[in-house]
Parts: sequence; C-alpha cells; structure tokens
Amino acid sequence: MKAVYYRRFGGPEVLEFDELPDPAPGPNGVLVRTRAAGVNPLDWKAREGLLAPFADAVFPVVGGFDVAGTVERVGASVTEFAPGDEVMGYVWQDLLRTGTFAELVVAPVRTLARKPADLTWEEAAALPLAGLAAYQSVVHRLGVRAGETVLVHAAAGGVGLLAVQLARWRGARVIGTASEHNHDFLRELGVQPVAYGGALAERVRRLAPDGVDAVLDAVGRRVLRASAELLRPAGRLVSLVEPRVTELGGSYVFARPDAVDLAALGRLAEEKRLAVEVARTYPLEQAAEAQQLLREGHTRGKLVLTVGA
Repeated sequence: MKAVYYRRFGGPEVLEFDELPDPAPGPNGVLVRTRAAGVNPLDWKAREGLLAPFADAVFPVVGGFDVAGTVERVGASVTEFAPGDEVMGYVWQDLLRTGTFAELVVAPVRTLARKPADLTWEEAAALPLAGLAAYQSVVHRLGVRAGETVLVHAAAGGVGLLAVQLARWRGARVIGTASEHNHDFLRELGVQPVAYGGALAERVRRLAPDGVDAVLDAVGRRVLRASAELLRPAGRLVSLVEPRVTELGGSYVFARPDAVDLAALGRLAEEKRLAVEVARTYPLEQAAEAQQLLREGHTRGKLVLTVGA
C-alpha cells in the first residue's frame, strides 16, 4: 500500500510517501480502504514528537488519525461491521505506528462509526477528531444548556465551527472569536463574532455585560485568563490546547475515540443540524504541504487528504 510516514521526529521534511506492507486487522480490528483522511493539529504534533507523554512511537510511523472509507476486512471477533460498509473514525491507538495517511488503515472497532450517507468522503473524514473534541467538550464536559451564553475561541477553526453548531443545537447563545474575514460566515451560523487581539474581554463584555456561562478554548494561553475572568459564578471553562487550564479552575479535554459519540455526530449531520466545512483537499502525497498550512493557522474549517478513486 501507499502511505505517508516518518522514520524520526521532525518537521515536514521527515515525511515520506512510499510503499509499506499491507497491515492485518487482528481479531479486534477493522481493515479500512481509505477514501479520505482528515488533517489535524494532532498530526504535526505527533510528527514533531510532542505526543511523547501520551504515546510511544514505533518507527516508521504512518501519520494521521481521521479516516473515512470502506471496510475491506474485519477481525475474527468483530460483529459490528462487514466488508463493504462505509465508515468513519478517529483512529487513536496507544502506540504511534499505524495511522490513517495510507491506502489501508487498521482501526480498532471502538474507533469507528457508520458514515452518514449524505456526507461526502471528504466531509466524513473531516468530522471524527474535531467533532469528538467539540462534542465531548460542549455536551459532556461543559454540559451546555438552553438559554446559556457560550464563548467559543477559534470559532471558525476545525473544532470551533462544530462546537458553535453543537452549542446552538443545545439552545445556547454563542459568541465566537475569529479573524474578521470569517465574521459574516459565523453570523450565518447564528454566532455573534468578536475579533481577536487586545481588549478581547472588553469586546465580549459589550455583548455579554454579565459574563458568560461557559468557554471553550481552542487557542491557548493568551486567552485563558481573560476567559476565566469573563465567567459568571458557577461558569465552566474547557481548553483543548492548554493542560494548565486546571490552575484557573477549568478542565483540559483530549478527545478520545468513542463510537457512541461519533454515531451521535453522524445522526446530527444526517439531520442537517451539523455541517462540516472542508476548506481544501490535497492528494495523499501532499500531506506535508497540508500539515504546514495547518501549522501556520488561519484555516477555516478542515483540510483533508484524498486517497484512491
């Protein structure tokens, strides 16, 4: 099979595109023929060795965590899927070794859900990791309720766009920080946009003089303290990028594979309550270029690699 992989940690230059042996699914795995693979910040963090505290690497490491494709073969104990099923998944494993930037992907059954029929392969590949991060933050950790005011940082990013839609689905009023060229787009989603930069808290206060009930941070340190100060009594704060959010009384969320949550996201997409924004697609062999663009930031929605026909 063709795959994008790296033999050592480093920048985009360590990525190789070449043949590797076809993987076997094992008794609890599903072999997926990839149609598209989402690109996430987790990809370049893994490539640069920043995930060492979370997972050991066994080189060569095939990059990627998001996949959408067709089941090729199932392990002996797998009853949930059969060859020919269309699936999507966030394929996080305990070792960095067999990722999704490949023509064939081995996915533990717990990481997969059925692909929504109305989503393209690219949209389905863009949903799992970002969608789970948003869903587990908005629904499980923040427990957003109808009538609340929620502040989402990086609201036009891959996670942010899904988070604002989920918060709106839960009945919340949503304020979102984003670059000004994305403000009209956010307004179309029912979000009140706020520009980045100095005096951020003051701009949010103009929209919510009494503060906000919940904050979802996908930016990091420079907005965390202001976010904590904007919270109403009993307000909740979650960060997807800064573990030290706990020092401010908040929670850190590292998205985890969850077939039930992923299926819930699929149903919301089928019900047209959740739209997936694909900013740009690349062929598999251009994974380095896609990762570099994502590393530089300011991408609305998701970048996706296309694989095969």
